[in-house]
Amino acid sequence: MTDLIRSLVLCLSVMCTISSWCAHASDFPNKPIKIIVPFAPGGSNDVVMRLLAPSLSEELGQSVIVENRPGGGATIGMDIVAKSKPDGYTLGVANTSFGANPFVISKMPFDTQKDLSPVCLVGKVPLVVIVNPQFPVRSIKELIEYAKKNPEVINYGSAGNASAPHLAGALFEYSTGTKLTHIPYKSGGEATAAILGNITQLQFAAVPSAIQQIRSNRLIPLAVTTLDRDESLPEVPTVDQSGVKDFDMSDWIGIVVPAGTPDIVIKRLNEAFVKALTKPENRASLTKAGARPIGSSPEELKNLINKELNTWQKVVKAANIKVN
Repeated sequence: MTDLIRSLVLCLSVMCTISSWCAHASDFPNKPIKIIVPFAPGGSNDVVMRLLAPSLSEELGQSVIVENRPGGGATIGMDIVAKSKPDGYTLGVANTSFGANPFVISKMPFDTQKDLSPVCLVGKVPLVVIVNPQFPVRSIKELIEYAKKNPEVINYGSAGNASAPHLAGALFEYSTGTKLTHIPYKSGGEATAAILGNITQLQFAAVPSAIQQIRSNRLIPLAVTTLDRDESLPEVPTVDQSGVKDFDMSDWIGIVVPAGTPDIVIKRLNEAFVKALTKPENRASLTKAGARPIGSSPEELKNLINKELNTWQKVVKAANIKVN
C-alpha cells in the first residue's frame, strides 16, 4: 500500500510540474531573450543576429539581447546554451563548425544531437574559391589538374583549424582526390593578407569578405561553393558546374535551444524568426551582408544538422583534422 501511495504522490507531483510548465510556456515570452553567438563580434553570425534582433524584439514583445561567447571552436558558447534552463530564454547560434566539432574535438562538453534542439535555419553564407593572380590556374578543372600533378604544393589559408574555410578545403580534397596544404591563421583578415601577398595561393573565403578584392582584380574567383550561383558574382560558376558533382558547401547559420524546451515555445520562436526573415528590409540587409536568408522549420534544420554530421564525420576523418 505504501508503494501505491508513493506512486500516486509521484504522479501527482509530475502532473503538477507539467501543468505549471505548460502554463509558463503558454505565457512565453514574459522577459528578455538572450541569443548567444559563440564567436567574436564582427563575424557573419554576429552580424546576422544583430540585424535581426530589433525585428525579433518586435515580434516577441520582449528585448532580444545578442551576447558573444567565443572560444573553444564555438563550444564554450554552445555549452552555455546546452546547460541553460530549457525555457526558450537562452538561444544559441549554430553554424558549420556545429556539425564538424563532434569529430574534430576529442572531448566535447555537450552532445550535439541530444543536448540541443533545432529552432530555425536562418540563412547561409556562400564561399568562393579564390586564387592569387600569380597562380597559374583559372578554373576548377585546372586547379584539380595542377593539384594532382603537384600534391601538397598548393597552400590554402583559413581563419583557423576547423573553421568553415578550412572545412571547405578539406571537403574539396575529399571530393576531388587532391592533396593541398592547409595553413591556419588567427583570423580571416590574416588569411586574406597571406593570399594577397602570395604566401598562400588559394582560399575558400566567405563571399562578403572577398568581394572587394575580386572586383579590384587583386584576387581571381574560380567558383562558388553552393549548388547555385551567387547573385553578387553571377558570372562565376559553381564548383558543381565546374565538374565536381554535387559539391555543396556554405557557412550556414541556425538557431538552437536546450533540449527539453517545450514544443509550444520552439514554435513561437520559429514563427518570430520566420516573420523577421520575411521582412523586405531585413532580407535586403542580410543579402548585403552576404547571407542568404531562409527561415526554415525546426524539422528542416534538424535534417540539415544530421546531413552535416554525416558529411563531416567522413571528411574530418579523411583529412585527420583535430583541435585539442
